[in-house]
Amino acid sequence: MSTGPNPGEAGSVPQHFMPPSARELRAQSVHRLQIGLFGLAAMLLLVGLANIIMDRARLAESTMPPPAGLPSEAPTPGNDPLADIGVIPSPGAVPAATVTPGNDPLADIGVVPSPATSAQPEAVLVH
Repeated sequence: MSTGPNPGEAGSVPQHFMPPSARELRAQSVHRLQIGLFGLAAMLLLVGLANIIMDRARLAESTMPPPAGLPSEAPTPGNDPLADIGVIPSPGAVPAATVTPGNDPLADIGVVPSPATSAQPEAVLVH
């Protein structure tokens, strides 16, 4: 004795959802395609505009004379920050000491042949 509609009766319950027809599905897909193409065209125009702006800025910068009173961009031999911290050798640095026949620590301990005896190969005994 329920007062509500019987679930077995098909006509008594209103149906709120209607599946889209083939025409509506086609209209939705055409609309999505139009939106995608419009977005793609907008991005193409933005990239083209940015390219034009960068070209004009580069052209204007190359025709301008350098500002007076500012130091040049190239580091001078006495003002090279990488050489100051020791990353690269400074341009005016004294070359490193060269290896002389009596001053080769690897040849002294027998790891490499000494330059004086490099003409004759040494025999290595393996136990």
